[in-house]
Amino acid sequence: GAVTAACLAERGFRVVGVDVNPSKVDMINQGVTPIVEERIGDIIREVVEAKQLTACGDVADAIANTDASLVCVGTPSRSNGDLELTYVKRVAEQIGEAIAKKDAYHTVILRSTVLPGTTEDVVLPILEKHSGKKVGEGFGLCFNPEFLREGSSVKDFHAPPFTLVGV
Repeated sequence: GAVTAACLAERGFRVVGVDVNPSKVDMINQGVTPIVEERIGDIIREVVEAKQLTACGDVADAIANTDASLVCVGTPSRSNGDLELTYVKRVAEQIGEAIAKKDAYHTVILRSTVLPGTTEDVVLPILEKHSGKKVGEGFGLCFNPEFLREGSSVKDFHAPPFTLVGV
């Protein structure tokens, strides 16, 4: 998520990053990268100085002050090889609760690594339940998988081998 946030901010978008780890939030707000990745330290420092990127731990506040949310949370493998969706589900609940309090349309973009059908079968019902709204009416939902390789993610962001979006 840090690379996507920084690179979007570098392109002129105002980005609010949200993380449960206060240390990561503090690092971003100080213009320091929380990850090791080529060029990302310089980009984060520049976009924070330009006030294009901030970070917080409050999902509701971030949703209230933005137009779209990119869900970039971990989906580690379980011992049987299945993906662990706990973080995706938790964030979907939090976003849904925040969308419930928002009058403006909000778009949710799932970028985490998930299996086909997760957006529609897992994330969509959670968002509708917790927001009390219907997709396409009160909020939008799409899937844009993140194809960023460790060690070259900034380069991959700017020149992806392809772009896939499911709506």
